[in-house]
Amino acid sequence: MQKICLLGATGSIGTSTLDLIQQHPERFDLVSAAANTSVERMIEICRQFKPERVVMGTETARDAVAQACSDLTIQFDYGSSAMSDIASDHNVDQVVAAIVGFAGLTSTLAAIRAGKRVLLANKESLVTAGRLFMDEVVKNNVILMPIDSEHNAIFQCLPQNDTGVIKASVEKILLTASGGPFRNFTHDQMLTVTPEQACKHPNWSMGRKISVDSASMMNKGLELIEACWLFDVEPDDIDVVIHPQSIIHSMVSYDDGSVIAQMGNPDMKIPIAYGMTWPERITTQVKPLNLLEVARLDFSEPDTSRFPNLQLAADAWYIGGTAMASLNAANEVGVDAFLNKRIGFLDIAKINAEVLEQTAIFPVTDLDAVFDADKMARQKANDIINSKAFL
Repeated sequence: MQKICLLGATGSIGTSTLDLIQQHPERFDLVSAAANTSVERMIEICRQFKPERVVMGTETARDAVAQACSDLTIQFDYGSSAMSDIASDHNVDQVVAAIVGFAGLTSTLAAIRAGKRVLLANKESLVTAGRLFMDEVVKNNVILMPIDSEHNAIFQCLPQNDTGVIKASVEKILLTASGGPFRNFTHDQMLTVTPEQACKHPNWSMGRKISVDSASMMNKGLELIEACWLFDVEPDDIDVVIHPQSIIHSMVSYDDGSVIAQMGNPDMKIPIAYGMTWPERITTQVKPLNLLEVARLDFSEPDTSRFPNLQLAADAWYIGGTAMASLNAANEVGVDAFLNKRIGFLDIAKINAEVLEQTAIFPVTDLDAVFDADKMARQKANDIINSKAFL
């Protein structure tokens, strides 16, 4: 029986994880859960799974859930410190780190330092502080399982030993991307797209922020950085390939000319289940892939002139230090401004480029350096937005 701490319980990753826990009650037990302010959904989770501890993002949300579940023997709390506490609890075996954005960094690091098996969906943890995180993974002998579909696929395609992934005769990592809803849009068409259009992903059901990142290809840029840390490579060792069907989730090319791909219908329960049970596999109730129904698999090269965020991410990795944290922070501010219709869709990348160019870069010696870079980049991004300097 594996005891699960689910950080980001009310999001899409959380929902898929809960579905797997429900399917396999003999293997998994939800002992703690965290969310930001989704009160009604957390109440449903409390009543269905009866975790021991629940943490909400705000005191108001905590009080609302606690009042509605006063008849249950659950300990309720709120705030970042409490989230780190449940992530490092001695009663937990696995931590699913699915809090979206920079907010998930502290609790994910707490789980790693506590020696938990960490199922990583919060890509910003490695994007903003990759070297710190990977050093802690090695120091604490942690199994860090990527559950983004692409990184999980890469993990499955690389040669492995009893402790994890090893590299042997790998020529290239092929990181697939759906291309998002605007992959065939011209530059002029993208000038007028709405948040509603950007959030309507053709293949995946995701949160609004991640959906916008997918539409701008910043999501793939962040995944590029994450893959570099996870698999000890550089951006030049990775080719991003547009694959609109999202059937091949990523590939690894070997020196002998072989290419190994991981395939499956687009459903996050597959990589999550693999992360929860590796090196075993369990049933997921996901519809088996039928290649005769798929009929065709298309591939193309990404156009960085229409999707500059992809190149910005690679540039930030090579710059190093706090550049990646600054880019991530700027993007979060830009996406929020777009979702609130303060800026246009293409303005997000312009703001990201301005912040990356104008913000001072420092070595990442500790988390304080990351927090400081995040704060400075957010301020710079907001100044740019308020002054309309990106126009």
